[in-house]
Amino acid sequence: MSEQRWSPDSWRAKPIEQAPAYPDAAALAEVERTLAGFPPLVFAGEARKLKKALGRVAAGEAFLLQGGDCAEAFGEHSADNIRDFFRVFLQMAVVLTFAGASPVVKVGRIAGQFAKPRSAPDETIDGVSLPSYRGDIVNDIAFTPQARRPDPVRQLDAYRQSAATLNLLRAFAGGGYANLENAHRWMLGFVKDSPQSGRYAELAGRITETLAFMRAIGLDPEAHPEMRQTDFYTSHEALLLGYEQAFTRIDSTTGDPYATSGHMLWIGDRTRQIGGAHVEFARGVKNPIGLKCGPSLKPDDLLRLVDLLDPAAEPGRLTLIARFGADKVGDHLPALARAVKAAGRKVVWSCDPMHGNTVKSPSGYKTRPYERIVSEIRRFFEALKAEGLHAGGIHLEMTGKNVTECTGGARAISDTDLRDRYHTYCDPRLNAEQAIEVSFLVAELLKADRGALTRAPANAAE
Repeated sequence: MSEQRWSPDSWRAKPIEQAPAYPDAAALAEVERTLAGFPPLVFAGEARKLKKALGRVAAGEAFLLQGGDCAEAFGEHSADNIRDFFRVFLQMAVVLTFAGASPVVKVGRIAGQFAKPRSAPDETIDGVSLPSYRGDIVNDIAFTPQARRPDPVRQLDAYRQSAATLNLLRAFAGGGYANLENAHRWMLGFVKDSPQSGRYAELAGRITETLAFMRAIGLDPEAHPEMRQTDFYTSHEALLLGYEQAFTRIDSTTGDPYATSGHMLWIGDRTRQIGGAHVEFARGVKNPIGLKCGPSLKPDDLLRLVDLLDPAAEPGRLTLIARFGADKVGDHLPALARAVKAAGRKVVWSCDPMHGNTVKSPSGYKTRPYERIVSEIRRFFEALKAEGLHAGGIHLEMTGKNVTECTGGARAISDTDLRDRYHTYCDPRLNAEQAIEVSFLVAELLKADRGALTRAPANAAE
């Protein structure tokens, strides 16, 4: 059965989940009209370039690194925080590229990741019930009636912060900060006191030797911009569809609609209803689209979603983000992977090892044990390898700051350490060291996969 005609507002005729209850519909409509007149945050050509890069990931020729804050906060917006995040992200990408021998597509959860789905519409504390905190783009985290009232004007603040963040990220990516010759400083300046510092020093030394060799044979970074610049893209969950509609623009070169709020959008596990508003919106824009795949998703429903979101089977269009929990990967991922493979679909398979591994610590903090995170990543690689598929990416909630929100890791953060620097507005994030540790693990898995391919007999595919 053919789908009805799509338009930027066709989602409004569909049932919707996770939509804030704005008390003033007229004020919301006025904000959305204002946003529709603002300049785009990203451009269609950039989204097409990312889609092409993700096509290489789907073909097994590159790896997707996607990560950033659980939810960006207005109060934590500073140049230092953006720089620290970007620096750690570059460190991770260098580890994956050099130690994992794989090109890396870099996509941040940044410059737009303000809205969060919630498990319940209301939150109750000491017998008082108020609307749940849904991210700074909707309401405030303070537990008061005024703060928790959804305010559409906050969308204007989110736009301004996104624009400022993108401006700085573009400067870092293209202005020399990403120069590979800075790799030694990235590796050692931030983690010199880490228990893993020897590992970082070894890798940084190898990179320095390689760059010295390249200079010796005439490959100078000044003459080769790919050595001193990098492509960096933004992404966020497409949750506030009025905001996304306001930034849906027609590309002047192709005539196609693009969401210009970010390069890549994803649909969450709570909003992927077939026939729902979020799938309806996402199917019409031409950006790369991510789809979170949790334990409740059945193979037949996944295939229907794949057909809706990627009817032309376009390389790089669709990234399936698996988020099951370390103990559930084997129960769910193989069947989904088998179904997609049997349908002949070439998608990016990415692992979100964060959302299925959230627990409450004995001291009452919501946390994610590092060992469960790395266990899910290992099982993700193993499950896809058993199906003859490429593990194409990781999707992390992480920060460039030295927080104590996830237990474990090289410093063995314990339950009693959580209270020291537990700063997240929503879900626990990997700190800088833990995030880089994950990149070393993934690099080892990528290298092992490449080694297995190299050792495979010539007739292995026959």
